[in-house]
Amino acid sequence: MRQEGSSKADYSLIIFFFILVLFGLMVLSSAGVAVGIHDFNDQYFFVKRQIFLGFLPGLFLFFLFAKIDYQIWKKYATPIFILGLVLLFLVFVPGIGSTNNTGTRSWINLFGYSFQPAEAMKLALVVYMAAFLTKMGPKLLELKEGFLVALGAGMIPVILIALQPDIGTTSILFVIVLAILYFAQAKFSHILMLFIVAIAGFVFLVVVMGYGSKRFTTFLHPELDPQGQGYQINQAFLAVGSGGLFGLGFGHSRQKFQYLPEVHGDSIFAIMSEELGFLVVVGFLLLLFMILKRGFFIASHTQDLFGKLLVSGIMSWLFVQSFLNIGAIVGILPLTGVPLPFVSHGGSALLIGMASMGIVVSVSKHS
Repeated sequence: MRQEGSSKADYSLIIFFFILVLFGLMVLSSAGVAVGIHDFNDQYFFVKRQIFLGFLPGLFLFFLFAKIDYQIWKKYATPIFILGLVLLFLVFVPGIGSTNNTGTRSWINLFGYSFQPAEAMKLALVVYMAAFLTKMGPKLLELKEGFLVALGAGMIPVILIALQPDIGTTSILFVIVLAILYFAQAKFSHILMLFIVAIAGFVFLVVVMGYGSKRFTTFLHPELDPQGQGYQINQAFLAVGSGGLFGLGFGHSRQKFQYLPEVHGDSIFAIMSEELGFLVVVGFLLLLFMILKRGFFIASHTQDLFGKLLVSGIMSWLFVQSFLNIGAIVGILPLTGVPLPFVSHGGSALLIGMASMGIVVSVSKHS
């Protein structure tokens, strides 16, 4: 039976989260100005799309999912996962799937609306793996009939996204699978074996197959091709360095005026650093840390395994995606084109992200 007061949501998490979302809209309203004017004759084009296609429907889903008892997702986990796989297959269908400017086939166009199925799959994978491992129980400790079966199910979307190819999202989904297996208390030796195989596979793809080799070479030596592969990272360094301690002032970025590519996407952290400076960036990182801390606190205090795995998977996804984006901009990781959660432009990403945080609030409320 639920204890008295268990219906109270984690209001600290909710406050931190909405500060992050509103801050992201503010940063995007400035970062997308130049590209918005140049491409669409509207300086607020990107932030308006973010509000109407991401924030408002995401706000509805956030409160809806926060109100619904999270246990309902266990019942529908398999249909949700299958729907996510179908959407991933559609990106390879001519006339439906489309290719972005990096050559990645990761979008589908239906009824005039563009959608990135990989964003939905992040949540679908978390829900499915949490339900699957809860049902499996202690059998997970067995290698052949437990761990490898769960791993095989989780790797299906990872492989599909690797075929697009999208190394950044592939990494995020793989970490989600790895994290949920860890929090489900799979054997450490099995997880270590998986990690070693993953590292070997990454080296094989980069060195032998040449998959993403140009980006990896640019990461090691960005100065070798300053006008080609190294252009974005060099311009990002310039933006971050120009910000100094207090920044150039909100709206006063120079790099967003057609110098730095993808200022409204995966490079938005550089514009944030340039305009707002080191102190605000540190505050932003602390805000992310507090959200992650509250999330993992909820997971650790949830007695129900399904709820624990749901929250752990969502928090792991938020952490690794933020780390991949920020790490690439400051030069400690290769560029992968991964957007910064709740800040970069992307209606489908913001919508799914807010829905996911609604589930986290539901776990804090109902468990």
